[in-house]
Amino acid sequence: PQERVFLETAWEAMEHAGLTPQQLRESLAGVFTGLTHYDYEVVSNTSETMDGPYGIPGNTFALASGRIAYTLGLQGPAVSVDTACSSGLLAVHSACRSLLDGESDLAFAGGAYVMLDPRKFVAGSAAGHLSPTGRCRAFDAAADGYVGGEAVATVLLKRLPDALRDGDRVLAVVRGTAANQDGHTINISTPSVSAQTAAYQAALRTAGVDAATVGMVEAHGTGT
Repeated sequence: PQERVFLETAWEAMEHAGLTPQQLRESLAGVFTGLTHYDYEVVSNTSETMDGPYGIPGNTFALASGRIAYTLGLQGPAVSVDTACSSGLLAVHSACRSLLDGESDLAFAGGAYVMLDPRKFVAGSAAGHLSPTGRCRAFDAAADGYVGGEAVATVLLKRLPDALRDGDRVLAVVRGTAANQDGHTINISTPSVSAQTAAYQAALRTAGVDAATVGMVEAHGTGT
């Protein structure tokens, strides 16, 4: 299901950009997908669904990006990443780097998260990840965990000079991105304040933006 909805939104992004499959075929268009959790494989691994030719391939993260590249005939890189909550944003970061390196001339980037099995929430609750009050309170001293939600989104990225040259409708400009890792913290799921601060600072430096001029910060449920 995650592969299917990601393919659907990639197609919508293509149409929204005024492009056709014929224009994209054999182009250096990349696909960068962020996914996490194998819910459908977990719920179907005891059924006959997994015995057919599509059982394993249909649950392989690599094919989430590969299927879009295959369907549209794209010849740029097709990469699927799993970095838990940051998967979709890391996909965008990877797409931007691919564009800046000249590896891709166009890039589909985004993430999908479909909840099909309750056991991960049982485990998350046992680990203290889920909010017992049922609310996300990111950046709040009263924060007591997160509440999961389903979503899928795809953006179509292009180098700004190329977009202006081609007369594309530019909806937003990605000024800078950055990525790092928390390293060793109190446990493997606990974020590092210093590491995340460093990532924010690196993105601002890359973008050439003064933090004092930032008017809005948008984050996911946990705010990490």
